[in-house]
Amino acid sequence: MSQWDDRYGAGEYVYGTEPNDFLAEMAERIPPGRVLCLAEGQGRNAVFLSGLGAKPGAGLRYEVTGVDSSAVGLEMAQRLATDRGVRIETLVADLAQFDPGVAVWDGIVSIFCHLPAPLRSEVMRKVVRALRPGGVLILEAYTPDQLRFETGGPRSTDLLASLADLKSDLTGLRFDHAVEIERDVVEGQLHRGRAAVVQIVAVRPEP
Repeated sequence: MSQWDDRYGAGEYVYGTEPNDFLAEMAERIPPGRVLCLAEGQGRNAVFLSGLGAKPGAGLRYEVTGVDSSAVGLEMAQRLATDRGVRIETLVADLAQFDPGVAVWDGIVSIFCHLPAPLRSEVMRKVVRALRPGGVLILEAYTPDQLRFETGGPRSTDLLASLADLKSDLTGLRFDHAVEIERDVVEGQLHRGRAAVVQIVAVRPEP
């Protein structure tokens, strides 16, 4: 069993069942269409997005796919989707091998997806290619300053990214919102308290 299967295997939603605050605030900037959630874990963000606009007669605003290396986490994501009366696709894959395609997605979501620096750069370059023109990336992650806190996230600087790092990785996108801030993050058992984060909303420009 992998680290993440083990973490999710207790049957609790360790990051809660509600969406990330920043995503909830910015989600409707994503054009209607297909949305990919990276490192989706137990499904809280994918389920939220799938539920937007899901009212009788309104149709679905987003068709959401969550990708994660943990089959256990994604099983819980599907359970949460069923409980909320929405539909999501899930795909078990290691982001080191996962190919999101070219000009496929109207939105890509990366919430606390922490990868070693070389892999993060590779994945973010794939994100740029995978967005359709006009497509939107929404990202929140811990910065190296998070090591001053004991409120969640990796304890290795190699797994933490600054705004400058991410702007370099995401060359080719237009940054509509890009900040490093401190804020209170309260998400389940494992993200609780003051935190140092980077927040990005970026768009693949139209030709």
